[in-house]
Amino acid sequence: MGSLLQTPPSTSNAGKSAKPGSPVAAVNAAAASFAGLTAKLDYLSSSDVEQVRLAYRFADEAHLGQLRNNGEPYITHPIAVAAQCAEWKLDAQALMAALLHDALEDCGVTKIELIEKFGSPVAELVDGLTKLDKLQFNTREENQAESFRKMLLAMARDVRVILIKLADRSHNMRTLSDVPRSKWSRISSETLDIYAPIAHRLGLNQTYRELQDLAFQHLRPWRYAILSKAVAKARSRRRDLIQKVQKEVEAVFAEAKMPIRIAGREKTLYSIYQKMDKKHLSFAQVTDIYGFRVLVPNITDCYTALGLLHQLYKPVPGKFKDHIAIAKVNGYQSLHTTLVGPAGINIEFQMRTEAMHVVAESGVAAHWLYKVNNPEDGTADRLGTKWLQSLLDIQDETRDAAEFWDHVKVDLFPDAVYVFTPKSQIMALPRGATVVDFAYAIHSNIGDRTIAARINGEQVPLRTELKNGDVVEVVTAPVSTPNPAWLGFVRTGRARSKIRHHLKTMAQTESEGLGAKLLAQALRAEGIEGFPEDNPAYAPLWDKLLRFTGNKTKHELLTDIGLGKRIANIVAKRMVNLLSEAGERPDALLLTRERFTAHETNTLSSITLDGSENASVQFAPCCRPIPGDAIVGYLGRGEGLVVHMADCGVAKKLQHKDSERFIGVEWSDEPVRAFETGIVVTVTNGKGVLAKVAAALASAEADIIHIDMGQDGVRDASDMRLIIGVRDTAHIAIALRNLHRTPSVLRAQRASNSAG
Repeated sequence: MGSLLQTPPSTSNAGKSAKPGSPVAAVNAAAASFAGLTAKLDYLSSSDVEQVRLAYRFADEAHLGQLRNNGEPYITHPIAVAAQCAEWKLDAQALMAALLHDALEDCGVTKIELIEKFGSPVAELVDGLTKLDKLQFNTREENQAESFRKMLLAMARDVRVILIKLADRSHNMRTLSDVPRSKWSRISSETLDIYAPIAHRLGLNQTYRELQDLAFQHLRPWRYAILSKAVAKARSRRRDLIQKVQKEVEAVFAEAKMPIRIAGREKTLYSIYQKMDKKHLSFAQVTDIYGFRVLVPNITDCYTALGLLHQLYKPVPGKFKDHIAIAKVNGYQSLHTTLVGPAGINIEFQMRTEAMHVVAESGVAAHWLYKVNNPEDGTADRLGTKWLQSLLDIQDETRDAAEFWDHVKVDLFPDAVYVFTPKSQIMALPRGATVVDFAYAIHSNIGDRTIAARINGEQVPLRTELKNGDVVEVVTAPVSTPNPAWLGFVRTGRARSKIRHHLKTMAQTESEGLGAKLLAQALRAEGIEGFPEDNPAYAPLWDKLLRFTGNKTKHELLTDIGLGKRIANIVAKRMVNLLSEAGERPDALLLTRERFTAHETNTLSSITLDGSENASVQFAPCCRPIPGDAIVGYLGRGEGLVVHMADCGVAKKLQHKDSERFIGVEWSDEPVRAFETGIVVTVTNGKGVLAKVAAALASAEADIIHIDMGQDGVRDASDMRLIIGVRDTAHIAIALRNLHRTPSVLRAQRASNSAG
């Protein structure tokens, strides 16, 4: 902000201060006084003017002894910024913030001090300006510039912050010649990339034009000088022509008895330069350097004026634009037409009403300007609405500045939130995006390995929604993998697809591991110890086996066995036949041992479960087995291994129909996680019953995963159906014992298995 032009008193610039009594000192003193600003504050009440005066005194003391690069007292900068804000007729709070905008950062003044002296709204404005000033625009990529522009707009909670910031930048650009030349390029590029487009987006046309030309002047001084001379020469050459056109136009409107105000308009040097550069034109080929604005009483007159002008001069085909019927996004409204004037010169005309002119020149600031200038005028009173409606389609006028800005922001960037990486790169994400979305936006590997996150230095949950301006830091771990629960809160398609892809891949990998186990087990039952080796000698055997099963690869075959799409026993029998053809015989001792123990429960051929199997093994929801229960394993078609309790009715039906799909399974001695199971608790209805049940389960260290209260609230007693997480059958026994001791609990038992 202003601080980039500031020089502390200790530097060599301090010597530039003029001696007391000298003419320069007198000029400096006048520029640094409040008197120059007072003349522009006639639209404020006397109490408001007094508040602004107090802010000036405070700022003057805070900056005492500080000088700008040109030797002027530093306070001249805040006064110039406040004067620009007064041109836009901003309120007293905005003017006070403009005067104080560098005090917070540069003079050791605290936000609390500002709140005590000037109130919270002013302190918030100053704080907002200080935060924006801390943002560093480091890269020159166009997309970064666009993100930065949007970020500035989105971060400012109050439109006045942006207006003060633009006033600040305007004054800095006007005095850029006093800054070392080495800084011109950076500051000018930043102005062209960031601040001029913001001024344009907000409809501040005058500021937009000025910022562009000042930036162009310091970025390309030589080209600016040449173009400036060419335009001045053309202007003097065509002065008579322009005057002739103006007289002819005024005569036509006088004859039609239509009151108008006509003003000349000249294309800015930067826009001429851009046109020449982009379209590869010479200066002589740029035809629309000059134009006229015709201001008329009302909208109908705009179209009447167009007709009168088209009768006076011939229009250029394809050069008519109706921005009244279809306003620009920043609220701009006018009729544009290009006519062939005397001597074949093309001249652009813009027809608009006075109200449209205010919006065209001042954009968002018109919200204040019109309120101040025309308090009694009904149409003026509705201009805020009109500007907003064209921008946002809002029905009611918004008087409050903060609310007004909220609406403007919603329209400018309805779905975006802008955050920083720790290295200050800007990331644009959809509104409602979370930390996990951010992690996947950086890189899918970062997203997959995310375990924790910090926002603005504070630890936060991964489901935290991001806000504009957040600095987001993601913590990763090499062993971490995506959690299926993330799918419940991520907003971006990228994150969702990456998580799903990883889970699917992980499920296939686990299914392949399970398939390998099942095939090895089936081969042992046939007297073959382990897989045939992956060496060229066994390649023909695997080719024949894959032709038999219809799989393309060994991995696919094992995955299919793990998912239950192929039965391990049948594949094993085929492999034994192929091995026999190759001259390998089953091991008789192994075969005898396997067959002898096959009738015993849970033999060596059983698969051991510890809860780490994830997607490849499912625990049946009909009976919800837990460690300690007698269990059986069923290879469902495409479902992988489904584990049931041995006495489960569903399992018994399946055994009757599909016995060859059942395999032996057993629990590990040390399961690695809790397992879900169902309980039914019968309670007497009354206050606090649920809390008592929850407390009893919490004291047993059993997690409640789901509760179904049923529809029995009108009776004396009702059944609560709960799904809880427990370690094993001993753990559920403790939980049920706790429940039995609880007042209001009549009965507590494990949910019964599905009937056979």
